[in-house]
Amino acid sequence: MKTTINKALATPLLLSCLMLQGTPAQAGQDASPASNLLTSAVAWKQTAAEFEALYYQGFNVARMQLDRALQARKDGDRPLAIISDVDDTVLGSNSYWGYMVNADKEFFDDSAWDKWVADNGPVATPGAVEFLNYAQSKGVEVFYVTSRDQGEKTFEYALANLRKNQLPFADEKHLTVYRDSSNKEPRQTEIAKDYEVVVMLGDNLNDFKRKYYVADVKQRSALMTEDKQQFGRKFILFPNPTDGHWLKAIFGDSEPPATAQNRAKFKAAAGSTAWQPKP
Repeated sequence: MKTTINKALATPLLLSCLMLQGTPAQAGQDASPASNLLTSAVAWKQTAAEFEALYYQGFNVARMQLDRALQARKDGDRPLAIISDVDDTVLGSNSYWGYMVNADKEFFDDSAWDKWVADNGPVATPGAVEFLNYAQSKGVEVFYVTSRDQGEKTFEYALANLRKNQLPFADEKHLTVYRDSSNKEPRQTEIAKDYEVVVMLGDNLNDFKRKYYVADVKQRSALMTEDKQQFGRKFILFPNPTDGHWLKAIFGDSEPPATAQNRAKFKAAAGSTAWQPKP
């Protein structure tokens, strides 16, 4: 049976539905958004061959730098080492972000993340195991330095995540976890005293130097440009469009709440450089 709708009522009804869909539930934390800000970024991470290719590219570049360092070694040189971040560098978080989209959550959810980490959700990123095993086969040590906080079992969970994915050097000597800070420089400096650090791996500029941890987009870009010669040489950077300190530069907070005000701020950031068509 074909159902007909009075045309005089259809347009006002449609407009009302659209208005309700786009109206915030409250001034602060919104209910389910009409359009999840994470959708495009997560869809890319989940499906794009280009996303995987960037990881292979990063580890291939790291291997080239490692081979150069091995060839240049002389008797009496300090041993070689690699310093790596963990999350979204050697361990991927796609299943967490898939949950976030399916649950209509935006930005970041600490509670969900903590449960996902404890559930051993992270998986090795494309090319990570192969490259790190290659480094181990050449006598090069790998040190993992990460910032996490899942309570008293934080270190235990992080170690389990590495071991589940059969990453080399998954032990207490080679893993450092900061629970109360995102400043990794103290441990990086300690490692550099005893080893020649060939490359540093990360998905966040702050994984390389603390100076990048600033709440200003232009300042952060300027600081990065100062070190542009290091990228692809000492610093190997992997893609992460879903979270990180780039958000802090926009919002002043690396994990901003999903409010109407923050959505507007995000949109403004996306349109900060925009073509204006001529009339």
